[in-house]
Amino acid sequence: MSPAAPKAQATLRVTQHRSRNGCDKAQLATLRSLGLRHINHTVEVTDTPQSRGMLHRVRHLVHVEEPTL
Repeated sequence: MSPAAPKAQATLRVTQHRSRNGCDKAQLATLRSLGLRHINHTVEVTDTPQSRGMLHRVRHLVHVEEPTL
């Protein structure tokens, strides 16, 4: 038997739309772990429960889109 081919991971497009000035340390660390560096910076994040939790924590600073295929 051959090993199963890996499934394509669903992704979310995340854009930072507000400044991180005035945020607490946990929110700064969350933005850093998501890969967001500055306002209007966009990254694609795999859609996992962990990344959804991180996005929930900084939901007031980011916009989240599900890219269409």
